[in-house]
Amino acid sequence: MWKIKQIFDGDYGCEELQPGQKPKVSVTLVDDAGNEKIVSAEDDWLLENGLDVGSEWPIL
Repeated sequence: MWKIKQIFDGDYGCEELQPGQKPKVSVTLVDDAGNEKIVSAEDDWLLENGLDVGSEWPIL
Protein backbone atom coordinates (compact mmCIF):
# COMPACT_ATOMS: atom_id res chain seq x y z
CA MET A 1 0.00 0.00 0.00
CA TRP A 2 1.32 3.42 -0.96
CA LYS A 3 0.51 6.58 0.98
CA ILE A 4 1.03 10.22 0.10
CA LYS A 5 4.03 11.58 1.97
CA GLN A 6 4.30 15.00 0.31
CA ILE A 7 2.64 17.08 -2.40
CA PHE A 8 4.84 19.64 -4.14
CA ASP A 9 3.47 22.35 -6.39
CA GLY A 10 6.47 23.20 -8.56
CA ASP A 11 4.55 25.50 -10.91
CA TYR A 12 5.68 29.06 -10.37
CA GLY A 13 4.08 30.45 -13.52
CA CYS A 14 7.31 30.27 -15.51
CA GLU A 15 5.87 27.89 -18.08
CA GLU A 16 2.53 28.38 -19.75
CA LEU A 17 0.09 25.50 -19.92
CA GLN A 18 -1.06 24.33 -23.30
CA PRO A 19 -4.76 24.78 -24.10
CA GLY A 20 -6.78 22.19 -22.16
CA GLN A 21 -3.84 21.22 -19.97
CA LYS A 22 -4.40 21.28 -16.19
CA PRO A 23 -1.82 22.18 -13.53
CA LYS A 24 0.12 19.19 -12.17
CA VAL A 25 1.90 18.57 -8.89
CA SER A 26 4.60 16.13 -7.84
CA VAL A 27 3.41 13.58 -5.30
CA THR A 28 5.90 11.66 -3.15
CA LEU A 29 4.56 8.24 -2.19
CA VAL A 30 5.90 5.90 0.49
CA ASP A 31 5.08 2.23 1.06
CA ASP A 32 5.08 0.17 4.26
CA ALA A 33 8.75 -0.78 3.73
CA GLY A 34 9.80 2.88 3.43
CA ASN A 35 10.33 2.79 -0.34
CA GLU A 36 9.57 6.09 -2.04
CA LYS A 37 8.49 7.04 -5.54
CA ILE A 38 7.46 10.31 -7.12
CA VAL A 39 4.53 10.59 -9.48
CA SER A 40 2.92 13.49 -11.29
CA ALA A 41 -0.81 14.10 -10.95
CA GLU A 42 -3.29 16.80 -11.85
CA ASP A 43 -4.03 18.97 -8.83
CA ASP A 44 -7.77 18.94 -9.67
CA TRP A 45 -7.76 15.11 -9.67
CA LEU A 46 -6.28 15.05 -6.16
CA LEU A 47 -8.95 17.48 -4.94
CA GLU A 48 -11.81 15.63 -6.67
CA ASN A 49 -10.71 12.38 -4.99
CA GLY A 50 -10.14 13.95 -1.57
CA LEU A 51 -6.46 13.01 -1.59
CA ASP A 52 -3.98 14.79 0.68
CA VAL A 53 -0.86 14.03 2.70
CA GLY A 54 -1.42 10.76 4.58
CA SER A 55 -4.05 9.47 2.11
CA GLU A 56 -3.76 6.01 0.57
CA TRP A 57 -2.79 6.26 -3.11
CA PRO A 58 -5.57 4.66 -5.18
CA ILE A 59 -3.58 3.65 -8.29
CA LEU A 60 -0.12 2.58 -9.45
